Amino acid sequence: MTKNPDSQAKNSYAGAFTRRLPVGKPHALLQKVLSPRIHTGRLEMHLPDGAVLNFGQGEPAAEMIVHDEAALRRILKDPGLELGETYMEGGWEPGESGLRKLLEVLMRNFAEAHPEGIERLTLPLLKLIQQSNRIAKSRHNVAHHYDLDEALFRTFLDEGMFYSCAYFAREGMTLEEAQLAKCELLMKKLRLRPGMRVLDIGSGWGGLAMYLAEHADVEVDGITLSKEQLRVSQTEAERRGLSERVHFHLRDYREQEGSYDAIVSVGMFEHVGEPQFKVFFRKVKELLRPGGVAVLHTIGLTGVPGPTNAWIRKHIFPGGYLPSLSQIASRIEEIPGLMYTDIEVLRLHYAWTLAEWYRRFQHHRAAIAERMGERFCRMWEFYLATSEGSFLWWDLVVFHVQLTRQHGPVPVTRDYLCSRNE
Repeated sequence: MTKNPDSQAKNSYAGAFTRRLPVGKPHALLQKVLSPRIHTGRLEMHLPDGAVLNFGQGEPAAEMIVHDEAALRRILKDPGLELGETYMEGGWEPGESGLRKLLEVLMRNFAEAHPEGIERLTLPLLKLIQQSNRIAKSRHNVAHHYDLDEALFRTFLDEGMFYSCAYFAREGMTLEEAQLAKCELLMKKLRLRPGMRVLDIGSGWGGLAMYLAEHADVEVDGITLSKEQLRVSQTEAERRGLSERVHFHLRDYREQEGSYDAIVSVGMFEHVGEPQFKVFFRKVKELLRPGGVAVLHTIGLTGVPGPTNAWIRKHIFPGGYLPSLSQIASRIEEIPGLMYTDIEVLRLHYAWTLAEWYRRFQHHRAAIAERMGERFCRMWEFYLATSEGSFLWWDLVVFHVQLTRQHGPVPVTRDYLCSRNE
């Protein structure tokens, strides 16, 4: 799989522009906004009145064909929301260069994605409103995205249905190989031994839980808030003869009880919400045995945290929030007796994962459009493409945070992660 995304789709969790601008004559505003900012690459913009404006020079080169002046005005007024909104509606097209190339030009030249002005002043209030995520609301938020039917996800995920960042341990890995490499890495970090009890918080389509049961000979409880994921997971566990060792439940992490030798959470923490971080880590400590190990795998920010992009919040992940490492660490430090023993930052791996998801989605796009509509396809490809761009050009990464309640369970060097015999 190539790690140099080509010309068909790119998007980000924060939108291509970051400033809200007053609406005036589009030509003048475009010149004001774009001329001083496009330094990397070239943007050729075709306007509804037939005018063609050029900004910057060199590579990468991209086109934006605007069909509707009202769409252009909306983008200028509120780009974080309206760039994606108007694309879904057909107000503009990326031209022959493709969506990913266009978003590359925009995102590389508008790299600052942090809240400004009134958004920064109201950030505490925005957190409470956008991320309250009480149990009932969390179920509703998860259903919005993850209860889309199994057939959609099978069009672009790997055979194991892993809907999270893969781990490209070496050049030339397929998506299937990289997802299994991610499972192997997590298994090593969990320090599993036969017969252990493992909790998978946010078990998704069940692939990790079943991998751990098969390769580490452990028993796994997987919890999810998605009815569709629960159905698929249970069916697959039964098909693979794992029903006695892997159990899936429709349950919020705050409702879970028991005692576990290991706890893993992959791609779920992004839905917890910053006000609930301490609750989450307190629950991890409560469920983790004194000699146990927990590993958190989450998307995060290397920059200053801010409110979730309005378009992503509206259409993809309501209630979602991407943490900084400092936010994670500060909440862990507030839980007496819980310590982090290893922190790893996975860079670019999710960009490569998303590029492959986008490629596979495009391969099936016509069939998806026939079943779910053109508007849905535009929404989904914009989501995949901007997400890829955020990992390539902005400040998104994946954090692995290993946690224990005491020193003993984890070796004092990281050599165990490199050995296949550990």
